[in-house]
Amino acid sequence: MKKSTLLKTGIIGTAVAALCCFTPVLVILFGAVGLAAWVGYLDYVLMPALIFFVGLTIYAYTRKKKGKCCEAGNTDAQK
Repeated sequence: MKKSTLLKTGIIGTAVAALCCFTPVLVILFGAVGLAAWVGYLDYVLMPALIFFVGLTIYAYTRKKKGKCCEAGNTDAQK
């Protein structure tokens, strides 16, 4: 997987998980669909998902940053 794709996935996943954690988007959606009984279990899924995607974003960012550093170092050493 490309470094930029990994970073985009992390950022989008973090945004979606944060949107669902901190706003009542899923509560309203589950209520409209008739799955309001599942609202109590959303915290067990959304918080780990948010933590995972934040970690993925940090990992991808540091990997991308480290890659740029190494690429610059390799081009200077070859010249």
